[in-house]
Amino acid sequence: MSLKQQHAVESPYLRFDRKTWRALASSTPLPLSEEDIARITSMGDNVSLKEADMIYRPLSALLNLHSQASEYLHKVRGEFLHDSTTRTPYVIGIAGSVAAGKSTVARLLRTLLARWPDTPRVELVPTDGFLYPNSVLEERGLMERKGFPESYDRRALLNFLAQVKGGAAEVAAPRYSHLRYDIVPGETTVVHRPDILVVEGLNVLQEARTSKTESTALTVSDFFDFSIYIDAAEADLRRWYVERFLALRKTAFTKPESAFRRFASLSDTEATAYALEVWDQVNRPNLVHNIMPTRSRASLIMSKEANHKVGRIYLRKV
Repeated sequence: MSLKQQHAVESPYLRFDRKTWRALASSTPLPLSEEDIARITSMGDNVSLKEADMIYRPLSALLNLHSQASEYLHKVRGEFLHDSTTRTPYVIGIAGSVAAGKSTVARLLRTLLARWPDTPRVELVPTDGFLYPNSVLEERGLMERKGFPESYDRRALLNFLAQVKGGAAEVAAPRYSHLRYDIVPGETTVVHRPDILVVEGLNVLQEARTSKTESTALTVSDFFDFSIYIDAAEADLRRWYVERFLALRKTAFTKPESAFRRFASLSDTEATAYALEVWDQVNRPNLVHNIMPTRSRASLIMSKEANHKVGRIYLRKV
């Protein structure tokens, strides 16, 4: 069911257009510059300072309110229970397809939220670090399904989030290199009990899947206090993916250490054909069968238009 069809029936979401959404935080200043945007934005995402002002400034204000409410609840609950335990990090999950712009949204929100006086410590962890190393994926015959739920070390990711929400002083996550297309041995991203933790990835809203080796009913999103799904039409996602591939062919792919160096010499026609093949055989099946079905589990859905701008916001009712 599309978002329009879902909203036509009784919907669990409130719907906002760009103008209405922007007005929600009209008195809140935007603490970003053009230099910030250039540093934060990923290749092909085309997020302008105006878009940050219209969409992400109100979103950061809303998330700040949610975080403050969580802190207040912790305080009064602690008083009631006579519990002085320190509040654990407020965790925000960001999901969506390949090429939807998740990484840029995550970095934008991390920067904006860190500039609110109540949440100065905001950290970001992409779930790419919890992909199995290529050697393991090759051994299990999963290299062609990299990015699918089964290609992640779900147990390690759940353990990481459990430690974060348990209040551990330091928790380490493996680091992934997109240039090397693999986990970097011995390198980690260490989280130091932040005020807010942003977790970004393809399948972070996936429901629990029990198997012969895993019987837990826990899901990654069980540890989220708020979740965001970056939505767009499939045709736009496909086009954005191809455009990004063509751009990377002239930049990152040319580096000697790049795992994709062999694609740097392809012609436009050859590179486009290859990117479309990867989309049709890998990214589209993952989107249709694993990622898109999790959209309705999000606290907020950002619906992007063909030009990358967010046209509609759907906020779950409380």
